[in-house]
Parts: sequence; C-alpha cells; structure tokens
Amino acid sequence: MKRLRSFLPLLILIAIGIALLSTGVLNRFRPETLAREQANLQAQIAAHPIHAGLIHVGVTTLAIATGVPGVLVVILAGGMLFGVFWGTILSTTGATIGALILFLASRHAFGTQSGASAPALVDKLRGGYLAHPVSYTCFLRLVPFFPFGGVTVALAWLRCPLWLFLAATAGGGALMVGIETVLGAGLAKNIGTNHEVNLSLFSDPLVIAPLVAMGLLALVPVAIGKWREARKLKSG
Repeated sequence: MKRLRSFLPLLILIAIGIALLSTGVLNRFRPETLAREQANLQAQIAAHPIHAGLIHVGVTTLAIATGVPGVLVVILAGGMLFGVFWGTILSTTGATIGALILFLASRHAFGTQSGASAPALVDKLRGGYLAHPVSYTCFLRLVPFFPFGGVTVALAWLRCPLWLFLAATAGGGALMVGIETVLGAGLAKNIGTNHEVNLSLFSDPLVIAPLVAMGLLALVPVAIGKWREARKLKSG
C-alpha cells in the first residue's frame, strides 16, 4: 500500500494525460485548426493579453506534466498566436513548470531506487551520467531526438539534483522552445498570406531556419559519438 501511495501523483498525471488525449482537446491547437480561427483568436489575445498568456502557460504545463504526445502543437500555437518573443517566454515557463511537476512526481514514485530494475533508457544513460552529470543533463535537454517526458522520468530515476534539473530544463528548454516557436511564427505568417497551410510554407526562411536548427541538434549525438571514437583511437 505504501508503494502504491508513492506512485499516486504519477498515476494521477497519467490519468489526466489519457483524459486529454481521449477528449481531443489538443486538436484545437493544430496549425490547420488555428488557421481557420487565427484572426479571431489574435483579436481575443489583444483584448485579454494576461488572461490569454496564463491560459497558454497552463495548457503547456498540463501537456508537459502529463507527458502526452503532441506537445509540439501547443508550442507551435504559442508562436502562431503570441509571436516569437512572448511565445518563447510563455511556452518556456509552462514547459519548465510542467517538467518540474513530472520530475517531482517521478522521483516521489521511485523513492531511492536508482539502481536495479531501471528502465532501458536509464540503463543506457547511467554510465555516462554518473561520470559527467552536468554535461549529460544539459546534453539530454538540448537534443530533440530524446523524448522530453522520457528524459524527465529518466533524470528523476537517476536522482538528478533539483537545481541541475531546473537549470538544464529552463536553459535547454528555452532553446528548443525558441526554435519551435519561430517555426510557429513562420506558420502564422504563411497562413496570414495564403489563408491555409500548404507546401509554400517550405519556402519561408522563418520555417526553413528552425527546421534546419532542429536537424542540426538531432545530429549532436552522432557528432559526440564520432568525437569519442577519435579520442579512444588517439589514446589507444
């Protein structure tokens, strides 16, 4: 019963995530949906900027904390509706708070278990993490290849210090969220011109630049792997 109580916060988050997916709430944030309501939504945001900003932070927090797939559409929506500057600030705030909630719930569930029976992702990360916790934590937050929620749970299992988790999540999260927000702003510009989402958006620098940046970040693990191999050959 004690173990079940320790998992209760995490189970509640999972239940909320399932409810979000089953109700289709996040579908309202898809670019094609926002394209139809963009003018009306931006008028409402202009009339109630604080209220609208808090709603976006709340939705982002909930999506990140529950680990539901499709968080990207919420961040893109922030760029489309609030622009690059405010979209990045609001989404980063929500992502950091949501990640903190998931991290604390996961750490509460796992207790002091950082050893045996760890998930496969944790097993792969443990050796490098224990040797270089700061660099590994920052690395995991910067690479879009790793699932945000999965990394959060893995860091909780590895007993990552709270200060380090927050610093890496806020810093690395701001970079990734900023790139995705610029992409959302590019989508908004394209929709404002063409009144729909179509292939012409791939000729817009505001769309191409963040896609290239995300691709380059995804290559970071490959580059680091090659660098380590070269170091081993030199030392051998």
